[in-house]
Amino acid sequence: CKFLLHSIPKVLTCLQPVRETREKQVQLWKELILDYCRSQKMYIISLEEDFPLFSNPKIERSLSYEAKEVFLAALVSEGRAEWIDKSHKKCLILWLRIQDWANYILDFVKENGLEVTTIEDIRSGIETHGTETVKYM
Repeated sequence: CKFLLHSIPKVLTCLQPVRETREKQVQLWKELILDYCRSQKMYIISLEEDFPLFSNPKIERSLSYEAKEVFLAALVSEGRAEWIDKSHKKCLILWLRIQDWANYILDFVKENGLEVTTIEDIRSGIETHGTETVKYM
């Protein structure tokens, strides 16, 4: 259902003027961005570079710069993204919030009896096979 959002010309080009509708639009776009980035293992979105979700050649529409800023700023305000430059043109997308990552890694280390380890050890170790860790890392 969320991916249909990408096919609606009005939704893909501008922000909705009615507050309630705009709030729903922002929420749907936040979910769409996070889901897409997670599924594609993408971490960086630039406002000035092409990003597949922000345009649809089939309907010849692209998301406005203002809308992209609003959606990414909403993710930043929730801790689901961070601006990685002072001009706020590039955003690091966080599938999990920083604290959630920390808790997830700590729980994984405890559950598997690990003491001193690296992220690479966790990512490629046999303990990770068949767990959620494979999806996140």
